[in-house]
Formats: sequence, C-alpha cells, structure tokens
Amino acid sequence: MSTAGLPMTVPAEGLPSRVRIHEVGPRDGLQNEKSVVPVEVKAEFIHRLVEAGLDTVEATSFVHPKWVPQLADAEELYGGLADLPASAGVRLPVLVPNERGLERALALGAREIAVFGSATESFARANLNRTVDEALEMFAPVVARASESGARVRGYLSMCFGDPWEGPVPAGQVVDVCRRLLDLGCDELSLGDTIGVATAGQVEELLTALNAAGVPDEVLAVHFHDTYGQALANTLTALRHGVTTVDASAGGLGGCPYARSATGNLATEDLVWMLRGLGVETGVDLDRLVATSTWMADRLGRPSPSRTVRALSPTKEQ
Repeated sequence: MSTAGLPMTVPAEGLPSRVRIHEVGPRDGLQNEKSVVPVEVKAEFIHRLVEAGLDTVEATSFVHPKWVPQLADAEELYGGLADLPASAGVRLPVLVPNERGLERALALGAREIAVFGSATESFARANLNRTVDEALEMFAPVVARASESGARVRGYLSMCFGDPWEGPVPAGQVVDVCRRLLDLGCDELSLGDTIGVATAGQVEELLTALNAAGVPDEVLAVHFHDTYGQALANTLTALRHGVTTVDASAGGLGGCPYARSATGNLATEDLVWMLRGLGVETGVDLDRLVATSTWMADRLGRPSPSRTVRALSPTKEQ
C-alpha cells in the first residue's frame, strides 16, 4: 500500500494507546447471508483475517441449524481451525445459545464462549422466544459450566440503545441486565446497538451509568451497527470514555436476522483507518485486511459496503 493510501497520523489526547478488535465477520457477518457460504471459504476467511493481524476472531455459533442454517457447519469449521490456536495469542471465541451448544463447543476444545441476551423484552421474545428473566435463567448453567471448564465467557447484550418495537431504551434498564450478566459470571460484556440508532450522547450516558453501578470499562466492549452512519462517532466516544475493546466486521458484513431494520456492522477497515490516523495501535495490517474483504466480497458476489475497502481496493472504480 502506498503512503497515499494511508491516513495522516495525528495522535489525540484521551485515547487508549491500543485497541483490541473483536472481529465478528465470520459469525455475525456470515450468519446474515441468504445463502450458505461453503465451509472451506469460511475457514480460509478466518485464516486470512488472522494473517492480517486480527488476534480475536469469532469463528461460529453452535446454534441449532434449524434456526441459523448458515452456521450448520460449526463442528466441521471449528475442527478445521485447529492450527490457529497454536499461533501466539490467537483467540477463536464461539457463540453458544444453551447447554447443548456449550457441550458441542467444549468437545472441540473451545476456550472462549459467548451468550447472547437482550436488554428489551420484545427482542428477547423475538430472538430467544423467552423473556429477559427466562433468558438469564437459561444462561446461568451455561456460564457456570463454561467457567468451571476454564473457558472465558463473553455476554452479548443487544438493543442497548434502541429497539424497533419499544423505541429508545433507558440506560438504567441496560445497566440492570449488565449487572445480572456479570453476577452470572461473564468476564466481558459487549454492548450492542443492534439497529444502529445510537448517538454519541447516548453512548456516553450509558457508559457513565454503568461505571456508577460498579461496571468498569475494562470489562466492556462496544458493538455498533452503521445504519445512520454513526458507528465511528459512537466508537470514538466509547474510546474517549475508557473502553478499549471494539467489535467490528471485516468488510462491514452482517446485520441481524431478527431485526429487519439492522444494517451492517461497523467495518473493521473503517475502524482501523480511523485508529491509525489517531495513532492508536491495533496490530492489524490494513493492506492485508482490505485484500481479505475484497476476496470475500468476490465470493459473495457483491461489493463490500466498507468505504475504506472501496477506497483502497485495487479493483475500485476510477
């Protein structure tokens, strides 16, 4: 990549020196595809992402194939990644919906798992067919057993800022569910703006409320969708507040199969471009990452929605 394709670096005060990117493209991105991506393509995608410097790549979900047929190949895919954990620092978390999913994941040697909850009743029923309380009850033995086995547990919390049925979500409501997830034993919480309606002020308000309730920034991650073009602004607000883990999806893949208004995740390339310009380290080779997302876009038969991929891709229109 030429210097013309790199942002000018102007460090800003009040930002972390390094950000850990939690790459969700292979799971959160590909589960939203209408067609099933071949398992060998998924495996190569993950290997390419690791080679680009992403050390945390969420590989798949051990959910029943009836609900997410795009991830029905979880066992085959995860088994084909056995060479990656041997590489220094590579983390391959997986999503599990229940105890059966956990059993499948642990049997393959998974050391990081995630559960997926909701801050609102409407989305809990649409996504899990349970109330918020019932979902937490279902997660309790999953988190306990995972922790007992030595696995690290992440708790995803969707609809933290707005819900398509309920509208704006009060910060106190989110704080309550976050506290309960931590009390179950989750090591990390990912705050999801599932339909992409959050603004910077909301982000600051929620993070401040969480801190006041005893939830430190060190256990938090942010997960923004870019429906209204606010994902980078919201991320920057979270970083200034003290959060150092950001979820992103290579090429901007993804959405949410249970929330029709949700568009793609924050593109990893767009995030890396911004952070590089601010002098924040990520360990990611942007050139390789753009090449990876361009490769995947070719496999999916459509251009990447990432503005950075489009700007830096050698095949971009002139």
